[in-house]
Amino acid sequence: MLQQDLSAAQGALRHARQSAEWAGLRYSSEATSVRAVRNALPEKNERALEAGAMCEVLVDGLFGYAATADLSAEGLQRAFDRAVATTRATSAHKVHAFAPEQRPAVQGRYQSARRRPLDSASLVEITDCLMAASRAMQGSELLVNRSARAMTVQTELAYLSSSGADIRQSFDMVNIDLSATAAQGLESQTRSWSHTGQFGAEAFDRGRWEQEAKRVAQEALELLTAPNCPSANMDLLLMPDQMMLQIHESIGHPLELDRILGDERNYAGWSFVQKEDFGRLQYGSALMNVSFDPGLDHEFASYAFDDGGSPATRELLIQKGLLKRGLGSLESQQRTGLAGVANFRSASWNRAPIDRMANLNLEPGNSTLQEMIAQVELGVLMQSNRSWSIDDYRNKFQFGCERGQMIRNGQLAEVVRNPNYRGVTVDFWSRLVAVGCAQEAYGTPYCGKGEPNQVIRVGHASPPCLFRGVQVFGG
Repeated sequence: MLQQDLSAAQGALRHARQSAEWAGLRYSSEATSVRAVRNALPEKNERALEAGAMCEVLVDGLFGYAATADLSAEGLQRAFDRAVATTRATSAHKVHAFAPEQRPAVQGRYQSARRRPLDSASLVEITDCLMAASRAMQGSELLVNRSARAMTVQTELAYLSSSGADIRQSFDMVNIDLSATAAQGLESQTRSWSHTGQFGAEAFDRGRWEQEAKRVAQEALELLTAPNCPSANMDLLLMPDQMMLQIHESIGHPLELDRILGDERNYAGWSFVQKEDFGRLQYGSALMNVSFDPGLDHEFASYAFDDGGSPATRELLIQKGLLKRGLGSLESQQRTGLAGVANFRSASWNRAPIDRMANLNLEPGNSTLQEMIAQVELGVLMQSNRSWSIDDYRNKFQFGCERGQMIRNGQLAEVVRNPNYRGVTVDFWSRLVAVGCAQEAYGTPYCGKGEPNQVIRVGHASPPCLFRGVQVFGG
């Protein structure tokens, strides 16, 4: 659709404007491939393609939608007619009156940064990497599962509006997961590695996959005989692959303005953050600086414009621990009177955009990893999330990790298994006493929110972080 004549779209927009104050049209085409190998045997080879359009109108101060997979001129016009009819029927019950200003008339283009086009990687090349990684995890009969999985996603978006918006964005995304499970008797332990972001075919690096596969297999075996993590209040050094979840759950979701407004209370809960907290709440220590940054090359949720046409720019949400800005689109900004960001995002052609995380990052500090370890008398270093639980207000939480390593008198000591920690969000972030000087970026394709549900991709970059006096407990 993005390459063909868009005259049908322009005709449909003119048709919609006969009945609506404003009209917009968002095309989406997405090709997803999933390949998997388990114990050096091919397990999955799937490919899916979906395409359609979301027709949006503004009628009587209310935005409304109708989606269609019929991209003919007639199909688009019928969808716009449905959108106008349902929006007019419900406009008397709107909670806020909007205007066309919430949909900017902008033009622009975006393409994922890449060295090789993603579709230049053949099935043979990808399968060879997967098989090599699975074989690299061999070496012990105790390794009962050796999995390698690669998901590639190619997305094309076009956004047009009656006010002159014209945006085209093209994304190449890769999600690679390796895992090894070791089992003996009643005990089993798993270690994993993921590589997620906007890349081209250069992501299929067989040598790197084999190296990471060997490491996770060795660490899974090591955890089988490791002692359980002790339970005590101690210092906690979280590595970037666990910081990803800590940022996601205890910063990202609480700062979504639609959640603060109560729009998510039926499904995913509210937030402990209130509107009056912005500019006043000391969310964490002065070392805590959190940015919304959709402009970073290769991070999973980079883009130039959100799905409402807002230009995406880097913004500080938390500066020196002080809460400054929320994760809210122009709609939520209008409703709350608060500053937000360009995060009006949809998971598919048949979903209306809502406030979502994108690239949410903890900014680097000035400590090396060795310097952070050296200042710990008793603590534990934790890697790779294994389990999580957080309340409906994104306040009280407990997380479990795959691997822990004790720190004693400023030195790394024994490896421990089943490490967990718990806390309360603001108190936990106030215990941040050191931030590493180098970020690592991770991401997930599975952030769920909204009714009907939308599963969307987010990215999080973070350095290692040291927290003082956290409640740690074993399995």
